Amino acid sequence: MRTADSLFTQVEPSPAPPSPLSEAAAEAWIPRTCFKNGPPGRLGVELELLVFDAGHSAPAAAARKSQRHHHPSALLRTLSDGGLDGRVTIEPGGQVELSSRPGPSLSHTVDVVRRDLSALGRRAGRLGVRLVGLGVDPLHQPVRVLDDPRYAAMESYFDRWGPAGRIMMCSTASIQVNVEAGVLAPEHPGQRTELARRWDLLHAIGPALVAAFANSPLHAGRLTGWKSTRQAVWSSLDPARTSAPTRRPGEDIADAWARWSLDAPVMIIRRAQGPWAAPSGLTFREWIRQGRAAIADRPPPTVDDLAYHLTTLFPPVRPRGHLEIRYIDAQPGPWWTVPPAVISALLDDDAAGQLAREICGAVEGRWRDAARLGTQDPLLARAAVGLLETAATVLARDPRTRRFGRHVEGYLERWTVRGRSPADDAMDEPMGGPGAAAGEQIGDLP
Repeated sequence: MRTADSLFTQVEPSPAPPSPLSEAAAEAWIPRTCFKNGPPGRLGVELELLVFDAGHSAPAAAARKSQRHHHPSALLRTLSDGGLDGRVTIEPGGQVELSSRPGPSLSHTVDVVRRDLSALGRRAGRLGVRLVGLGVDPLHQPVRVLDDPRYAAMESYFDRWGPAGRIMMCSTASIQVNVEAGVLAPEHPGQRTELARRWDLLHAIGPALVAAFANSPLHAGRLTGWKSTRQAVWSSLDPARTSAPTRRPGEDIADAWARWSLDAPVMIIRRAQGPWAAPSGLTFREWIRQGRAAIADRPPPTVDDLAYHLTTLFPPVRPRGHLEIRYIDAQPGPWWTVPPAVISALLDDDAAGQLAREICGAVEGRWRDAARLGTQDPLLARAAVGLLETAATVLARDPRTRRFGRHVEGYLERWTVRGRSPADDAMDEPMGGPGAAAGEQIGDLP
């Protein structure tokens, strides 16, 4: 959810203007802030990890114990004890998030994150806990452990959609890959065209990658009927802030994002005193137009309020100067290196990207099927294999990325070509641990 201090251009609040934000100013500010060009190849990752007691890996044993949460401030203090390149934060349910700085290449970023993960694993062991890559907590009901007005308001907002909101906040974990929105390269002179190409490709391959990397079939001690319960949870929430924006005929993607963002309901109104709840159904555009008539105890919105509003939108791909790819479950053990390798290969090689679009033509938009069926669906399975094989070929051509080609090939052999994903390991032996694959320690592949 948060990114380490980085070279990526972030959506940061600008100095508040002397007068209230106008609708026209908001429509102009969003595209130039959320979509930037940058050097090709630059990449960052954010790894969310679940926290388990080291001595209780089996769900049956853990479920018989009273649920134990390690105090988030103590956990954060121990894990952040210097020497890390990235930043460690704690999510609402106690999940640990490691946010890397963006590196100049896939190799650089992975190597730096691997060192940070090794340190985090040792520090977690001193507390008697281990950090596990799973898309959803397979053992516990969601419990919010952070007493923060942002999360209280978010919890209240998402409660309108039933239990999915609390599961999302407190029980889910992902691997987020951060890439440049556009690239400054001679072969891509048209900024808008390149932005659209990258944006469209990331959405086109999304369902196949959800299926390939599905890793969350259990929650609260039960099989859920979904290969990616995490993706199912997201698809059950407010579509006005979690779905992919659609473009009108002839509309630029940056302008479409601005329109969609302003028409999304306001989730949070920051206040010095009292709860941060917003009036039900009020969009940010309406707040601009109505000012105090909409929210009597706050001045009309500023650019700072708009920047904060954008942090409460959670589509599959979120533009924040760079692009955050948000739809992949946390991965077991050392296999966290594979999603960023696949995405970078398909995104930065034009021929591979074009082939990926062809491979995924029959499965574009099938997010819900990907979450429920994973690679049990023949079309999704074929697309997943095709994407990973294409990425492996691209990676193998360059000596700097050849090792990642081997990682992708290993993932293919272990899961994808067999019509499986890490979720299937957990489903085979649901009471033998939080998934056989999930029991692997965080680390790296050779």
